[in-house]
Amino acid sequence: MNVATLLDKLPILTQCGPTDLTVTALCNDSRQARSGAAFFALRGLTQDGHDYIPQALQQGAKIIFMERPVLLPADCCGIVVVDCRKALSQAAAEFYDHPETRLCMVGVTGTNGKTTTTYLLEAILRAAGQAPAVLGTVSYRFNALQQEASHTTPDAIELFAALATFQQHGATAAVMEVSSHALHQYRVEGISFDAAVFTNLTPEHLDYHADMEEYFAAKRLLFAERLKPGARAALCIDDAYGERLASEFPQAITCGLAPQAAVHPQRIKLSLDGIHGTFASPLGLLRIDSRLVGPFNLQNLLCAVAAGVALNLPATAIEAGIAAAHAVPGRLERVENERGALILVDYAHTGDALDKALAAVTSLQPQRIITVFGCGGDRDRRKRPVMGEVAARHSDLAIVTSDNPRTEDPHAIIAEIEKGVQQIHSRRLSETEARQGGNGYLVVPDRRQAIRLAVSLLAAGDLLLVAGKGHEDYQIIGKEKFHFDDREELRAALSTGGPA
Repeated sequence: MNVATLLDKLPILTQCGPTDLTVTALCNDSRQARSGAAFFALRGLTQDGHDYIPQALQQGAKIIFMERPVLLPADCCGIVVVDCRKALSQAAAEFYDHPETRLCMVGVTGTNGKTTTTYLLEAILRAAGQAPAVLGTVSYRFNALQQEASHTTPDAIELFAALATFQQHGATAAVMEVSSHALHQYRVEGISFDAAVFTNLTPEHLDYHADMEEYFAAKRLLFAERLKPGARAALCIDDAYGERLASEFPQAITCGLAPQAAVHPQRIKLSLDGIHGTFASPLGLLRIDSRLVGPFNLQNLLCAVAAGVALNLPATAIEAGIAAAHAVPGRLERVENERGALILVDYAHTGDALDKALAAVTSLQPQRIITVFGCGGDRDRRKRPVMGEVAARHSDLAIVTSDNPRTEDPHAIIAEIEKGVQQIHSRRLSETEARQGGNGYLVVPDRRQAIRLAVSLLAAGDLLLVAGKGHEDYQIIGKEKFHFDDREELRAALSTGGPA
């Protein structure tokens, strides 16, 4: 693509230098710059891309997008824009020839339930005859094409490159998780969605957003600015934020547990076998037979059905898709065993998500609930005591351990979690007391040892929930990433059969 052609499509402030250069790649990391690459100098929380323009030039880049003029060599093209992040998304859409315009685009936002909802919608779209790709927390994938997710929503370059690849390989639709970060940082600026889904809003990412109102404002952008004209939203109105969106976007398809929602449950049975019954909807009564378990998955099903209605999909496709959808990796994912216990791995890493996961397993009425969990470092500290209180309240035995401590001291993170645990249990148990069946909590900072101890305590009829990492197969300690998969650790512990 020629620079002049690209600039014709973008709102720019000023431009200097030659415009007959050819753009062969886009980048926002100076280490990835090379001859033919257009470098975008993004401002971050701690770093400013303008400081890396000399390195990008040294690497061979001659096309520089920036927010303030920087003196460049005469053979380089400098483009000043109002916002480099927005310009990057717009440029990526142009560079990859707008693959989103040839796909049915569905965006799912909210705090909890995004991943499961995208998997459900994938199955519904497939049942409707579409060929859907999925981009989200677990991976970016279409049929045999799959890559590990770098973010819940990839940056604009990775996003449009993936959409282009999927579309070229036969995808006709894309269902993607849209994070508040992505909306705030214009990663999806170049996309107009055919439908958008809101699941819920609970405290999360408050290390990035100043408060819940700012967090909500970021989510709202998906519905206010990124929907195609005439496209409809699917809004869960089980919390106040969903109700606010519904009042602002009256054409939306609402869903929720209450009968005033357009999509709501009627005769529903929740059991270990799944969720079965009927939903009322604008399409009439829909038969629901799902292998997912728990009340919070009922809400995910409602969101997926409402999205299907918003997309004008036939009732038969919605019903068939729901029935065909498999369990989502790391979302109440079972680890098979011969001990007569139910062992589950879940991604729950907020107080609300952990509360819902534990409420779901409590409804299964196990003999004893053992929960292994921790909190990530360098993230919102306010949720740590909340998660501690939730785990202690729902569990017979809570084992507090490390998650991804990153650059924080794991013991300091655990101490903050304990403040919440101690609202329920005043003191720690010893390992001996736990082995004797005592109720309360233990602290085992090493996650592998915590999992092994929990497995060694299991008896028939017990339930073990290992929460926080779900599908993740790594642990971040300091600034290093090590391979670590809760599911693998559980299988290894089960194979030894002995105590930790």
